[in-house]
Amino acid sequence: MLQQLLVNVGLYKNITQKSNHFFMSVNNKSILEKANAAVTTGDNEGFLAYCTEDTVWTFVGEQSLHGKEAVREYMKKAYVEPPKFDIEEIIAEGNFVTALGKISMKNEEGELKHYSYCDVWKLRDGKLDVLKAFVIEA
Repeated sequence: MLQQLLVNVGLYKNITQKSNHFFMSVNNKSILEKANAAVTTGDNEGFLAYCTEDTVWTFVGEQSLHGKEAVREYMKKAYVEPPKFDIEEIIAEGNFVTALGKISMKNEEGELKHYSYCDVWKLRDGKLDVLKAFVIEA
């Protein structure tokens, strides 16, 4: 009866859309958390399983990677050892998830480098599709 009343006054569709939007945001946040957990254990393939085949990563001011194979090659070089994340905030809204934090990883010379980052992800069909990453040495 309540559902019919809400339909009659035009609120049911609005409530349903907001509910679906909320659950999509929570799920997308979980996807990023699981993907990051894989990469911190050195499981790059596990991370890539959460990405679309045609994923695009843009490191603002540096480079862009197109496709899962390009990302795979980047990860082999950049993650000499698994990176360590300190995620300070994760904000999810619709198809977007933004992560703010710090990342530490060794460079090719074996020196541990520390960075602050803001990653803005767009998801498609439950997978990480487009990344815009803002990264600065801390």
